[in-house]
Amino acid sequence: MTVPSITLTRLDVQRLERLIDSLDDTLPGVIALQTELDRADTLVGHDEVPADVVTMNSRVHCREESSGKDYHLTLVYPKDANADEGKISILAPVGSALLGLKVGQHIDWPAPSGKTLKLTLLEVENQPANGGDFSL
Repeated sequence: MTVPSITLTRLDVQRLERLIDSLDDTLPGVIALQTELDRADTLVGHDEVPADVVTMNSRVHCREESSGKDYHLTLVYPKDANADEGKISILAPVGSALLGLKVGQHIDWPAPSGKTLKLTLLEVENQPANGGDFSL
């Protein structure tokens, strides 16, 4: 499985650790998220994060390599998730996998069918952390 280096903001890490603390840590999404937080190579302030890195509430454009299908997704907290609007929970496998990725990197994403898909991050269309929006 491909595991690229990731950059996270300290603010996202603090908020996500609070979220993890409030949930049952045996849930698969919680374990995957904690694994991602633990492996972050770089922690930066929310005002220092590069514009091409996925943070919480970022809207991204990615492509599934085998099908060539493009996705426009927004990485959100569980309470804001809505698949019909492309709002993907940080606790979903693709959500925790996208966090901290940089444009050009790719991830292996376990699809519900059991197949592993390869997603490449093409663009961070909107990154609230970089734009000064620090609301949850």
